[in-house]
Parts: sequence; structure tokens; C-alpha cells
Amino acid sequence: MANTSPTSGFVSVRGARENNLRDVDVDVPRDSVVAFTGVSGSGKSSLAFGTIYAEAQRRYFESVAPYARRLLQQGHNPQVEEITGLPPAVALQQRRGTASSRSTVGTITTLSNSLRMLLSRAGSYPDGAARLDSDAFSPNTAAGACPVCHGLGTAHTVSEASLVPDPSLTIREGAVAAWPGAWQAKNLRDILTVLGYDVDVPWRSLKRKDRDWILFTEEQPVVEVNPQRDRVAKPYKGRFWSARSYVLHTLADSKSQTMRDRVLRYMESGPCPECGGSGLRPEALAVTYAGGTIAEFNALPMAALADRLRAADPATAAGAGAADVAEAITRDLVQRIDVLLGLGLGYLALGRTTPTLSPGETQRLRIATQLRSGLFGVVYVLDEPSAGLHPADAEPLLAVLEQLKDSGNSVFVVEHNMDVVRRADWIVDVGPHAGEGGGEVLYSGPVAGLADVGASVTRDFLFGPSEGGGPERAGAAAERGLREPTGWIRLEGIDLHNLRALDAEFPVGVLTAVTGVSGSGKSSLVSRVLADTVGRHVRPDAAREATPDAEDGQAPEAEAEVSVGGTAGLESIDRLVRVDQKPIGRTPRSNLATYTGLFDAVRKAFAATDGARERGFGAGRFSFNVAQGRCETCQGEGFVAVELLFLPGSYGPCPACHGARYNAETLEVNYRGRNVAEVLGMTVDAAAEFLADVPAAARSLDTLREVGLGYLRLGQPATELSGGEAQRIKLATEMQRIQRGHTLYVLDEPTTGLHPADVVRLMAQLNRLVDAGNTVVLVEHEMDVVAAADWVIDMGPAGGDQGGRVMAAGTPAEVAAAPDSATAPYLARRLPPRA
Repeated sequence: MANTSPTSGFVSVRGARENNLRDVDVDVPRDSVVAFTGVSGSGKSSLAFGTIYAEAQRRYFESVAPYARRLLQQGHNPQVEEITGLPPAVALQQRRGTASSRSTVGTITTLSNSLRMLLSRAGSYPDGAARLDSDAFSPNTAAGACPVCHGLGTAHTVSEASLVPDPSLTIREGAVAAWPGAWQAKNLRDILTVLGYDVDVPWRSLKRKDRDWILFTEEQPVVEVNPQRDRVAKPYKGRFWSARSYVLHTLADSKSQTMRDRVLRYMESGPCPECGGSGLRPEALAVTYAGGTIAEFNALPMAALADRLRAADPATAAGAGAADVAEAITRDLVQRIDVLLGLGLGYLALGRTTPTLSPGETQRLRIATQLRSGLFGVVYVLDEPSAGLHPADAEPLLAVLEQLKDSGNSVFVVEHNMDVVRRADWIVDVGPHAGEGGGEVLYSGPVAGLADVGASVTRDFLFGPSEGGGPERAGAAAERGLREPTGWIRLEGIDLHNLRALDAEFPVGVLTAVTGVSGSGKSSLVSRVLADTVGRHVRPDAAREATPDAEDGQAPEAEAEVSVGGTAGLESIDRLVRVDQKPIGRTPRSNLATYTGLFDAVRKAFAATDGARERGFGAGRFSFNVAQGRCETCQGEGFVAVELLFLPGSYGPCPACHGARYNAETLEVNYRGRNVAEVLGMTVDAAAEFLADVPAAARSLDTLREVGLGYLRLGQPATELSGGEAQRIKLATEMQRIQRGHTLYVLDEPTTGLHPADVVRLMAQLNRLVDAGNTVVLVEHEMDVVAAADWVIDMGPAGGDQGGRVMAAGTPAEVAAAPDSATAPYLARRLPPRA
């Protein structure tokens, strides 16, 4: 390690032992842009976030009165001996959009507050209308929310068409598809028979009033039912539910997410007819500024909104006597929007909900807000600020980081993008490997000095392979040669979001990378249009999966329907696998081992031991979700809530099992000297060696290691996993299955959160899928990956309404030479020079 003598301008860390850090000492300069690098799981985030930021946060909380601390979400105390020279810190971490569809671009940036103030104080009101407070222009307040949709802007209803998809069926044949199955369906059918309805004629043949009563009545008559064709069953009292009542009751009261997902298929979602989808009351929608309502302003891309506000003359656009107020508010709005435009986010509208944003978009919105805050002397700790960014969009981001530094702040970035790392003032490289093989600071100093550190995996990707050869770059596909397509999937007349009457072709049997600047339409084209179209082809009877935006049964936000005019070549695909970045589970009970299925093999291995047989324990005993085996004090969670008088409540290890999740009797059973809790605490790398002769577990563990996840613990809760980690877990789970070919794999930015060395490993696995006769299509910004593809489709030319077109399509070399492609110059740098 170099340059470690502390000075007054450094943050000095001594004895850091957080997670896998091995008693780390390091000095990091303030008032600089510092990049923390290392392979995934090496410990760089543990140093930057888990130690430096966590200690700054702890010190801040200590300065707050005990009563006020109750109102703040506190972190943990880092395992470190001492940190000196540490200023206040602000963390900007990668997060997927919040679960609430009430959170929007406008609320994240607080631009909505200013826009509401503009309409409230400077808007033009109808004659005789009273002036409204700014809350009346918010769908999230009682004063502003539409009474029909409660401010959501979306109405969820049922109709005869949604409840009865096939009117040619009889009730006995299941015409009312929304009703429950099995015995409950028979019960409702028998009740209708008692009530005098014919259940053996086609649904369309029933009278209109009878159909409406069966589907929509609020009545719940109770009748005596004498079960038909069942001589054993006795008569019983049966209560009738209409199909609508059953659907709404299930959504409101069912504890089963599966049940709620099922009935959501029979609901129709669309803009609320009362407010037109704005979520606002009519009084607010009647107020205008420069001829536009707040709903219209919220729907405009920010670039267009800024143009509209600049063009408006406050003297004529504002209400009577409000020109000065309008000028002041619009000037501030435009200045704040300009910062977002500089970050390449001009295609986003203020009304865009956060669940639809990528982690990179969310983080850039928060960076822009901090840039306007005017803070001085702060350490900003950022988690991969370039994630999800096209190289062209990364340029203005780097300029913003420099602005934060020039304003008197320190910028610490955990980063895998070598283009960003090269621009840093200082680099802290952690490694050399992941998990137990990492946790050591290999180098801390100016970027150029890393070239002399032979143990660094980062070095070769930052400066190029060392003499004697280094790891193969992801873009080095020349030796393999380009694979030839075995067919083509053609989609014509695509209409979705900014894709308008678009035609696109995807080659079959090869690896295709779809590129383009942020907002250009690539995710819409791949993750929605291609995936939905192929999905309907391979499973025509399956409804599109319902995925609620929030827990507790909240119905999903209405999604625009995919429209495709014509298709060809779909017959070459007989299976679809979507590998996205959605969490593998919503609670800590879901983890790496349970999701991949390898925990089944572990539990069977424990059940086969002499200790388990002597006690009569089966495999179920070793599940922390089963009452017999789990610790009853914490219900298998491993922790309990601790309520403290005058202090905020917190979570602590369970006093009974000390975080093991199991009761003492279960933990007495050992497999090769380890109990089940200790096995769940192993990393994938350690478990691969420990369980090498358990075939079902070994296969899962090998594939997890192959996609760069060897550092994760088997029992790592789903809630602690990043989107990129969740995606690679899904990919590994799929890869452990027997490959049969003719499968389409759709991936959205699979390299998110990966060090370039891990990208090489991931690409090897994706190429293995293609070589087995499958097709891989991925949305990607990493140019090494794009250069390694067989085919490239580049979207553009810009984001939002300025995007949605195929700018170039062909081999990487052909796209790199395309004159109108924003991707071309960056891709050309990754390709070998032409002879």
C-alpha cells in the first residue's frame, strides 16, 4: 500500500473490520474525487459505506437529542478502531424506485413543490374561484386528491369482458373465470342452480339482467344446498358472492400474494375517468399558467417544461398582480431543471413515478438535488453513479462530480466503470479477491500508481493487460469470431411509449446487445415488446404476470399496452426466460439458498445424518420457516425488535438463538461438524468446497460462482441483495437447469454492479447459453460487452420524445462505423483497429 502517511487533509481509518475487512488502515484525501475499486464482494463498499459513511452517520446521531433520535432511521456502529479527519457525510446509494407510486420525479427533486406554488400564487383562476393553497395541487394531500381514485390517477375496475373472457362457455364449464377454483367454484355453481339460474347454457345465452346479477350484485343470499353427485355429503347453507365481490374481497383481505396476483388478472386498469389520470380535483385542474394546467406541466418531459417556462412572459402568463411572483418562481424552476438536463435526464417528466425509474436515474436525480443544496465541507459517498448510464451520459455526470468537489466537498465513489476511475484524483483498490479472499487495501494513492501493484485485479482493466498477457477482455470476441444467425424474429409496427410505428429485427441463435442513451427506448423494445410478444407466443393461454407495485395488495400501476402490428419468425423460439433486476423476495425469509433450491439439498443432507435419524428429524426440521425447527422466540427471523424508553426502537440478535434462527435441538445435529445455521452462514465459495459431494447443492453453487457471486452468504436475505445480484442469482438458477436450446433469454443491464473481471466471467456464461442453441438479447451500456456481441441494435438519437428509433443495426464493427449513432465512437474504442 502506498501514500499512507496521514496529513491534515486526509480521512484516516485505523483498524477497520467491517464484514470481510481485515484490520484495514488507510488514508483517503479530502476535497478530492476518490474511487474505491475492487472485484464484487472485495470489501470496497464495506470500507466506503459500511465504515466511513456509517461512522459519520453515527457521530451525527450522537449530536442529536435522544428524543429527536426516535424520528431518525439509524444505521449500525461500524467495526473500526478509529477514524480521524472525518467531515459530515451524505450517502447516495443505488436503490430501485420506491414501492409507492405516489413518489415521482417531482417529489424526489422537490420541483413539484415549486410548480404547485407557481399555480397557487401566480396561476390564472376562473372568474369567481377562490385562490387555492399549494396543497390543493398535490394528489398526495386530502385537499388535492381526486375523490374517486384517491390521488392515484388510476382506476381499477372489473367488467364483464374481464371476468368472463370466453362467453361461449357455460357456468359449469368455468365461464366466470374470476371465481375461485376447486370446491368453492362448485359451491357457487350449486347455489346458482338452487336460485334458478341455468348453469348449462353458454354464458352469452343468459339474459342481460341475469349476467349482471351474477357478476356485479352486492347481495349475498344464503340458500340450502344439496350437493349433486355426492351421496355422502350432507346439505349445507351456502352463501353466494358475485364475481366482482369476490375479486375485491380477495384484493382487500387475502394474506396470500398468489391469490391477489391471480384476481388482479381479472381487473382492468386505466386513467381515472373523473380526473383524467391526474389524481387531482377539478378545482385545481381549472387553474392555468401560460395556458397550461399543473397536470399538463407534470406530463411534459423536463426539457420541454423548461422551454415552456422560458417562453412564457410572466406579465401575461400569470394571474392578476402576480407577475413578480411568477418570475421569481419560474427562474428558480428553470435553473434547477437545467442541472437535470445537464445530467441527461431531460426526457423524464415530473409526474413519472419512481417504481418505473432505474437505480441510476434515481441516483442522478438525488445528485442533482444535492448540487443545488449549496453544502460545503461534506463527504459525498456515491454507489456506482455511472450504473445504467450510456458512456455519452456519463460525461456530464463526471462534470457534476467535479462541481461538487469544486464547491468544497469530498466525493468518494464506489465504481466499476474504468472511464470514471481514470478521471478520479485518487484510487483505493480493495482485494485481491472477493469474500474471505478480499478485505485488504492493495493500494491507496494517485491513479497512475496502481500500475505498479501486481496483486490488483483492477490494474489490467485500468491500464491494459500487463506483459505476458492478462485476463481476456469482455470485448475480445475476435478470436471466437461472430456467430451466424439461424433465423430472425421480426416485429413490425411497434407502438409503446416513445416507440412509434417502429420495425425491428432480432437474430436467433446469437448474442445481441441493444444500446442507446438513457431514455432512448431500448428497455421498452427488449424488456416489454420483445419479451411480451414472445411470451404470448410460447404461452398463449397465460395472462401476463401481475406484479403489484406495492405490498399489501395494492393494485399495480397501469402499464401501457404493447402494440405490435405484425410478427414473423416466432416459431424458432419455444421458451422465454426473463432475467430482470427485481428482488428475489420481499422479506428476509427469502434468501440465496431458498431461491436457488440448493437449500433443499442441504436440508436433505442434514436429515440423512445419524444425529437426525436418532431424533426422528426429517428435512422439514431444518427449515427456519417450520415451527418444529425454528427458534420460537424470533419465529426464525434471527433478530427481535427492541423497544427502548426515550430512545428509538431497534433490532438486535435474538437472545434465545443469538441470530442462528433455529432452536437448540435442531442445532445439535451436525453435518461434518457444522450445524445448519453455520452452513447458511458460509459464503458460496466456502460452501462449494464443503458441499462438493452433494450433487444438487454443488451444481447450484458452481453456477453461482461462475456468475461472480462466490462472496455471497447462503443465508443472505433477499432484502440485502442489489438488483444486479438478484439478476445474476436468477441467471445462475436458470443455468443449472438442463439446456435444451431454442430458449430466448432477455436480460436488462446484467453487468450492473460488476467489476470488469466479473464481467468477463458473466460473458463466458452467456456465450455458453448461446453455444447450447439459445438466443440471448440484453440491454447493455458496458462497451466491452457490446463489442463482444454478435449483433448490435443501437437506439436513439436521444431520450424521451427524441428517441425511439433504430439508429444502427449490424455487427459491432458496422455499428461502430455508423455516422448517426451516439454509441459508435465509444464502441469503436473497444474494437481492434481495422487492418
